[in-house]
Order: sequence, then C-alpha cells, then structure tokens
Amino acid sequence: MTDTPVAATHGHHEVPTHEDEHLHVSRRGYLTGFALSVVLTAIPFWVVMAGALSPNWTVAVVVAAAVAQIVVHTIYFLHVSSQSEGGWTLMAYVFAAVIVLIVIAGSLWIMYHLNTNMMPMSGMDGTP
Repeated sequence: MTDTPVAATHGHHEVPTHEDEHLHVSRRGYLTGFALSVVLTAIPFWVVMAGALSPNWTVAVVVAAAVAQIVVHTIYFLHVSSQSEGGWTLMAYVFAAVIVLIVIAGSLWIMYHLNTNMMPMSGMDGTP
C-alpha cells in the first residue's frame, strides 16, 4: 500500500473540500469586529445613562444599535456571507430573520389589539 491519500469516490466524482470554502479570517478582522461591537455597545449605554434624548429617540437609537450589532457579529464573528457554503448559510440566516420578524411583529400586533379591545369600560355601574 502507498502512504499517499487517494480520494475514494463513487463514479469518479470530485469530492469538494472545505478548504476552498473557508473564509480567511485574520486578527485584524476580529479586532475590527471587536472595536465595532464596543462602539455599538457604548453608544446606547451613553444615550440611556446621559438621558440626552427623548424616550422615543432613545428607543430608536438602542434598536438601531442592536440591529447594527447583529450585522457586525454575523459578518465578523459568525462569518456568514454570500460566499460561505455556496450562499446557503446566508439564505438560511435570512429565512430565520424573516421568521423571527414575523413572530415579533405578530406578537406586538396581537398584544396591541388585546390591549385596545380589552380595556375596562368606564362609567359602568358596580365598578370602583
């Protein structure tokens, strides 16, 4: 027997290797992601602690920073891109995000309508 590895394939098809599909990550990429994460954490923290904005704008800044934080983590730490796994990883990620948005929006919509439709009626006899 020989010591050289032989690709045993059925029907003489080439076996795809994962070496070509991996993203080449570097320390610089991780440090960039870390720096962006720190900034995107510090901004909402400062806005809330300083009370610099109105409550509505504070919520908007915190939500925007959270969405940006998700994107930074997805790109720099999870390495999800259109090139990884032939684009299937990104497609699965987008599908999961759409489902989560549907669930959150549906829950908020239901809670809003429950709150509106279940409000106690004022002026009825026997109510304190």
